[in-house]
Parts: sequence; C-alpha cells; structure tokens
Amino acid sequence: MALHRMPLRLRQTVTHVRWLHTSGLGQQQEALVVEPEPEPFSVFRTQQNDPASQSEKHIGQFYTIPPADIRTLFPHGLPRRYQQQVKTFTEAAVMVRQPALEVISYLKETDMSKPAQRYMFYGLKGGGKTLSLCHAVHFCYTQGWLVLHIPDAHSWVKNCKELLPSSFNASRFDQPLQATEWLRNFKITNEPFLSKIKTRQRYLWTKRELTEEGSPLGELVDQGINRVKSSSDVVGALMKELRQQSGQPGCDFHLAVAVDGVNALWGKSSIQKEDKSEVDPDELTLVYNLRKMMRNNWTGGAIITTLSHTGAVYPPKLAYLPQELLGERGFDNMDPFIPVSVPYYSEKEFESCFLYYMDRNWLQHPMSRTEEGKKEIIFMTDRNPSLLDRICAFL
Repeated sequence: MALHRMPLRLRQTVTHVRWLHTSGLGQQQEALVVEPEPEPFSVFRTQQNDPASQSEKHIGQFYTIPPADIRTLFPHGLPRRYQQQVKTFTEAAVMVRQPALEVISYLKETDMSKPAQRYMFYGLKGGGKTLSLCHAVHFCYTQGWLVLHIPDAHSWVKNCKELLPSSFNASRFDQPLQATEWLRNFKITNEPFLSKIKTRQRYLWTKRELTEEGSPLGELVDQGINRVKSSSDVVGALMKELRQQSGQPGCDFHLAVAVDGVNALWGKSSIQKEDKSEVDPDELTLVYNLRKMMRNNWTGGAIITTLSHTGAVYPPKLAYLPQELLGERGFDNMDPFIPVSVPYYSEKEFESCFLYYMDRNWLQHPMSRTEEGKKEIIFMTDRNPSLLDRICAFL
C-alpha cells in the first residue's frame, strides 16, 4: 500500500448493549448506550507521557514532554536543531527508544545506599545520544530527583568570553560568565530544592561576603549569580555540597548528574592564555570540579553521560567507541561504567518518524509522500536520525 494512502489516525467507537429493568412492571427493555468517543489513536504516537510508565511496547512511538517541563527542566539542555523543531511543530515530541528505556530500567532498580552508577550512551554521530540522555533526565525529573545537567561539556573547554585567574587557586582559571549562566539554569530546574537543602560548610568569598553554615542552598546559588567574580568557585561549592549530602541520612533527595559529551573533560582545550599558550582542561575551575562529580565516590543517585566526537582528541573520523573517544586518561577515570549503544533508527522507528513528519506537514514535496520517495530518503540517510531531520527540512 502506498504510504500516502495509509490513514494517519484511527478511531474506534464502542457500542455496548445493556439491559435496563423497570421497577413497576418487571419488564425488560433493551437500550443502546453509546460510550463517549475516545481520544484519537495514532500509530506513531503514544498517550503515555510519563517516562516511568513507558515500556517496550511503546518503542518507536513519540511521547510529548509538557511545555512546563521543557521550561523548567531544559532551559538550556536541548540540541539547537531540536529546539527549532519544537518551535516549528509547536510541541516537544521525543521518540521512545530502547537505549533510554534500558537506562530508565536501571535507574528504577538503583540502590541508593551504593556508590553512584555511571551510564554512558555511545554510538555513531547523529544517532540520537543527546535525546536519549534527555529522555532519561526527564524520567529523573518526574520522579522528583535533583538534576545537575551539563548540556555540552565541550563548551566549557572552547573559547570563552572572559577568562580570569582563580582567586581560590593560583594554578587555575575561572570562567565567570559561563558559570553564572549555568547557575541561573540550575536554579530554574531545581527551585523546590533550594530552600530545603542547607549548606554544611561556611564559605568565605571576600572580606565582606560569606555564606554561613546552615544557609539555604538557594543563597549559595544566588551568591554566584549576583557576584560574577565568585561564580566559578560557587559552582565548585555547590557540587561539593550535593556530593556530600546525596544519599546521607536526613537528606531527602536523589541526585542525577547528566553530562552531554563527557569525554571533553579529558580532551583538548581551545582556550588561550594571555601569552597565547593553550589552557589545559586541568587548569579550568569548572572542569576540575565537574571531574569530581564524575567519580562514583558518592551515593544516592546516578551519573548519566554521552560521548561526543567533537570533544575527543584527534580521533579517527568514524570513531565512536568509548575507548576511542575518552582516551586512556578519560577511560581510566570513568571506569567502571555501563555502556549503552545508541544505533540508527530501526525500520519500525524510521516508519514512525516518517509518519510523524507527514503528520506535522514537514514533508511538503509530493514525491516525498510516495514509496519511491521514501526509499530515496532511506538511501540518502541510512536511517540516521540527525541526517533524516536535515534532509527532510528541504522536502
């Protein structure tokens, strides 16, 4: 059957027969009761928008992240092209895929008294690693976890607008603007926790400014937002507080650390000092503190990461395995971890994505809606999710 003849939405109206008894004459009357018409059903969508309730039967179907969750959980965490798609389609639809379901199943069984387990999405470029990470992070958010999300670790080792010598350690450098921006987004995502969690240490920022022991975590975050010069050190103090309190008696929160492109932490920096020499990632305050979060020497949560070809040090063009992108030093620091492969779309997933694009009128060219057109798209994209999005943008 040609693809354009396939119905995009199926509806069923169920009619039941029920016997009604009259109280006076005892006679039976047959009455037809028509049930309300159900919600439209779609072969490429699922109405199950709760990640905790999704299962293998939902694989290949799109679920919709509520706009409120997008605003709070992902103020800066979605890929740029996906953000454009959300605006174009007026919804944030994510396909339910096996890699994300696998990690979510592990998270459901996590023993919070044990050291944090590390999960790593890996695969060829454009396979959907970042959205798989976002799917897992959305699960943590809906379960009431505190989310520490680094959307692009590589951005912390690229050129920055302002690089200052650290006031805390003379051998390191601060990135105040990047630190301040990250703190603002962290505050948006974790607002409910900022008044409940109290600091366990006293922090002195200047001769006149300090954060007393027992202060709300929100006060610590506001210090970094309002005093840009100390923002990098505030990020370090914040991460330290979360590591020390997560999983401890009396601390009522679970911690999800999500890092996209974690291999950049042991990669190569493109930031230069005043003498034009390159800054080593070891010398960056933000990277130094984030590396500490990657250690599994704390309890009460999980570490979820992805690998990116961009953040690796001169890897082969088609490299995608953890040992290739992490390098020896990065692999030693992240070992042990659970690798989760993210492949290209299966035939079922491609069909679902194709129908979704048709439903959203993303495919306008008449030939793109035919079987021949679909075969050409498969040939050009090899069912690569990212490439499929780019190719279909011209159709």
